[in-house]
Amino acid sequence: MSEFEQLLNEYDKTIRNGEIVEGKVIDVKPDEIVLNIGYKSEGIITRNEYTNTPNADLTTMVKVGDTMEAKVLKVNDGEGQVLLTFKRLAQEKGNKKLEEAFENKEVLTATVTQVMSGGLSVSVEESKVFIPASLVSDVYEKDLTKYAGQEISFVITEFNPKRRRIIGDRKTLLVAEKKEKQEKLLATLQEGQVVEGTVKNVTDFGAFIDLGGIDGLLHISEMSWGRVEHPKKMFKVGDTVKALVKEINGTKIALSLKFDETNPWTGAAEKYAVGNVVEGTVARMTDFGAFVELEPGIDALLHVSQIAREHIEKPADVLNIGDKVEVKVVDFNADEKKISLSRKVLLADADASEQTEE
Repeated sequence: MSEFEQLLNEYDKTIRNGEIVEGKVIDVKPDEIVLNIGYKSEGIITRNEYTNTPNADLTTMVKVGDTMEAKVLKVNDGEGQVLLTFKRLAQEKGNKKLEEAFENKEVLTATVTQVMSGGLSVSVEESKVFIPASLVSDVYEKDLTKYAGQEISFVITEFNPKRRRIIGDRKTLLVAEKKEKQEKLLATLQEGQVVEGTVKNVTDFGAFIDLGGIDGLLHISEMSWGRVEHPKKMFKVGDTVKALVKEINGTKIALSLKFDETNPWTGAAEKYAVGNVVEGTVARMTDFGAFVELEPGIDALLHVSQIAREHIEKPADVLNIGDKVEVKVVDFNADEKKISLSRKVLLADADASEQTEE
């Protein structure tokens, strides 16, 4: 076909409003794209008819030579040019894709284009999908700004483009994914197994450890063989922890850091045999005596009658918490893990020794 014949065809060609045409970009300005659509007049796509992004620079989004489809808005825009829309055609295609995804329960992936107080907006081929805050995550999130510009997956739970109501749901996918991970993990977990996890939350009564799909509770009483003042003094969110699976009850996992090899009572019978003189720290006191920590995990009772040679009303009359005391073991009960101490007999022995020397 000669150039003259081609020009004649273009002149005779008719197009109508609503028709979809294909053209090649012959010029790009920051706010306008010019297309050769094989018609006697050139096609124009304004910024607002190309993208929803305000003040976008079209020269960074399109280049001369690109081929694209557009929809005819007006055959004559008043200046002898054809007014086209790329955005609306993309929205129609996007809506079609969303409708199919809604009917087939298909998982879609798109980029978050806007973060609002009530949720997120994502764009699928220029069609907007709103994901309410309650359906963004499987946990409450006060601040959604971290999702800005992120690519996320979701399903369409409501599709009504006429009312501009296209709703997405990310929470359902996360719940299903977590359940699958839980089932896989629970199938492999056994009591007595050593597992590694990450501290997810720390409370007054313990720490929750993420084991990779399910949380385990490390109770304050299982954090050490010794006393723990507060879980937050031992752990912080993000810490890596190796723990023992103490008990599995359905989806509830109880963890422990009390490993058998570190049990202080293992060699206690020999170390704290009756008659041995040992040193400890006054850990706490009651009206009937003081509890002396011989080592982390082993507390022994120093009865009020065994604190001093003379009669005292209460332990606080002689001792303070934190005092170092030398005591003699007077009773050891391995079954009940109880040790009784005496300071009185050592004081008596010391007095007797002094009198002998005199």
